[in-house]
Amino acid sequence: MKLRFISPTLHGVVDYSAGAGLILMPYILGLGESHPAARWLSVITGVAVFVVSVLTDYRYAILRTIPFDGHLTIDLMAATAFMSAPFLFSFEGLDAHYYWINAAVVYLVVALTENKQPITEQ
Repeated sequence: MKLRFISPTLHGVVDYSAGAGLILMPYILGLGESHPAARWLSVITGVAVFVVSVLTDYRYAILRTIPFDGHLTIDLMAATAFMSAPFLFSFEGLDAHYYWINAAVVYLVVALTENKQPITEQ
């Protein structure tokens, strides 16, 4: 069984979906009760996900200036920031759990993503 089954193309679809989710979910869930940064960190990160996705060298990008391995490194940094945010900003309850769950999902997606892009996907 192949452990890394998320192709760079599928990863791109996940990225754009995640960007939209990071922008919308704070409003849907009512984040920001323990600290206003809980809402804005997600929205700003969602916008950053769109920017990085547009710049990454994969199928759904426009400029393709960030190598895919660099994109995965940025994803890992974002996951680490999400894991740390509740401690740094004193998020509690849903605000904290939202970031810990997002961190776990991003770590998992990176772990399951193929880091070599086939020539046919370019």
